[in-house]
This record gives sequence, C-alpha cells and structure tokens, in this order.
Amino acid sequence: MASSEVGKVLEFEEYVRTRQEALLRSARRLVPDPVEAQDLLQTALVRTYGRWDGIADKSLADAYLRRVMINTRTEWWRARKLDEVPTEQLPEAAVEDGTEQRADRALLMDILSVLAPKQRSVVVLRHWEQMSTEETAAALGMSTGTVKSTLHRALARLRQELESRELDARETEREEKRGPEQCAA
Repeated sequence: MASSEVGKVLEFEEYVRTRQEALLRSARRLVPDPVEAQDLLQTALVRTYGRWDGIADKSLADAYLRRVMINTRTEWWRARKLDEVPTEQLPEAAVEDGTEQRADRALLMDILSVLAPKQRSVVVLRHWEQMSTEETAAALGMSTGTVKSTLHRALARLRQELESRELDARETEREEKRGPEQCAA
C-alpha cells in the first residue's frame, strides 16, 4: 500500500473516531430504529471513504456525510417492498367524503390570517405553490435571504398559533368534561 493510501486510511479513521457519535445522532434522526441508523451510518461511511480524496475542505466532511446519509435513506425508502398479504375477503372500502380535508383547509386559511401579508405570500408561494426560494424571491421582488428569513419567522409563528389553539381546545374539552356545576364553583 502506498504511503498516500495509508495516510488517507489513517486520516479517515481519525475522522470517524472523532465524529462517530455526532454522525450516529444524525442517522438516528433520519431513521427511528437504532440498528437501521447504524446501518445507514456504515453505508454512508463506506460511500464517503471512496470519495474522501475529493473532499478538499475536510471541515465540510460532516455536511458531505449527512448528505450521503439523506440520499441513502431516500434510496432505501424508494426501494422498500410494500407488504401485501392476499386474503379471502376484501377489506371494507373507505369512503372519504372530504369533510376532514375541508376542515383542514379551513383551519389552514384561518391560521394563515395571523401572518403579515409578506409572510403569507412567502409561505403560500414556497409551500402551496412549491416554488423554489429563488423563484419566490423573483416573484416577490426580494432577495433569497429575505425569503428564507421571512419563511422561518412565518413558520415559527404558524407553529406557535397551532400550539396555542391546541392548548385552548384541550382546556375547553376539560371544562366540558367537568360539567357546568364544577366550572361555576
């Protein structure tokens, strides 16, 4: 083995030894099963080792490896086998009347009303119309950085509003369970 190859192996081994825990945490965020997360990390490490010389800035190795893990997880998801079990009886057909979908849409429209017009525009273009950040920026006449920061603040506000409404609904439900005589006391 050439000395440059030995150096590559030692450098990669040192990198893995020092970053293994953080990388495993990232893998655990991608797949819930701990064994599958270890498999994902190992697969990503093997793929990254083959490209190790191509990573000029080793400070970006974590980002590169995380991208490899995401791509590998996506490949696994696409290749999964859907388990179908033949049976004698057909399952009951579910009839969807669209009530839940209309309720979700009404909630979404109501919650969007808490946003400022600029925030609402960014959310609608990015998530409803599925425009890229650059397309959204061009459509609204703002920079991509402004789109990103506006979207971040808008989504945080939407989460806050949903949580607040959920808490209110739980409190109302508790009060209804207690009955009117206990609430008056």
